[in-house]
Amino acid sequence: MSPCGRARRHTSRGAMAVLAWKFPRTRLPVGASALCVVVLCWLYIFPVYRLPNEKEIVQGVLQQGTAWRRNETAARVFRKQMEDCCDPAHLFAMTKMNSPMGKSMWYDGEFLYSFTIDNSTYSLFPQATPFQLPLKKCAVVGNGGILKKSGCGRQIDEANFVMRCNLPPLSSEYTKDVGSKSHLVTANPSIIRQRFQNLLWSRKTFVDNMKIYNHSYIYMPAFSMKTGTEPSLRVYYTLSDVGANQTVLFANPNFLRSIGKFWKSRGIHAKRLSTGLFLVSAALGLCEEVAIYGFWPFSVNMHEQPISHHYYDNVLPFSGFHAMPEEFLQLWYLHKIGALRMQLDPCKDSSL
Repeated sequence: MSPCGRARRHTSRGAMAVLAWKFPRTRLPVGASALCVVVLCWLYIFPVYRLPNEKEIVQGVLQQGTAWRRNETAARVFRKQMEDCCDPAHLFAMTKMNSPMGKSMWYDGEFLYSFTIDNSTYSLFPQATPFQLPLKKCAVVGNGGILKKSGCGRQIDEANFVMRCNLPPLSSEYTKDVGSKSHLVTANPSIIRQRFQNLLWSRKTFVDNMKIYNHSYIYMPAFSMKTGTEPSLRVYYTLSDVGANQTVLFANPNFLRSIGKFWKSRGIHAKRLSTGLFLVSAALGLCEEVAIYGFWPFSVNMHEQPISHHYYDNVLPFSGFHAMPEEFLQLWYLHKIGALRMQLDPCKDSSL
């Protein structure tokens, strides 16, 4: 080896020694290594991407327009996807057929708790899903502020089957915009706790409030979270004790879990889907035609004018729990391909 080569080799060894002294090799603690693995897995499951902001989404909708044409093929294909993944015709609600006595089931919103169907719980289930399927024209009514002054009440009431979210007000001041007809309305246990004190003190206010829903089914996720089971059962017994017109159906946790996985595979990453998206998903599997109203989670309307969060108040939801813009984009896609109709403009009077 030449003297120059030996000098370069000696110099490089010296430089490496200096670097090793300044930056000694260390092994990550076991906890840090585990954290790295968790982070990498999380990024694999929930990839980082930039969702368009509210202004960009609204501008995109305005540019595309809301013109719509029903696509029978698209509706049929999506209905088949719902049937294959989630089987709403048989699993929408807990029944004696899909939830036999002695069966052990897991809460869909928790990983640690399961429950076994005993005789008292089994007796509360209908024999089978109590709908004459397929349902014809269904309207799924969200509670978005875009419904205010929409004049969509008559159009909503013309549907054969109307689904509503979270015990919304249907008093006379709102019926012109949201209609009065109701066949199924959801009731989250959190609403029973907040508005009716878990039915622990007085049941009269709750029973009186339910009268507005006529002969509706009250659809409750009693077995999503352990804390929601008891208030949901109280709703059932309260309405049963007074001979109310409403009938309680309990959401099947296996159905809710399957719906969550279905939308997660399509890019919706949230702690939990909104009640509205659960209902629309069910409707797409149960109904021949689906129209949705009030599904607009933005602070401005189609004319970029400020609107309230709900048609009846401006109370905002807890941030980070639902992924409402992501849900909207998925529903907007289904609207554009003709699988469902999303009503965003004010409704024309169908009697004209």
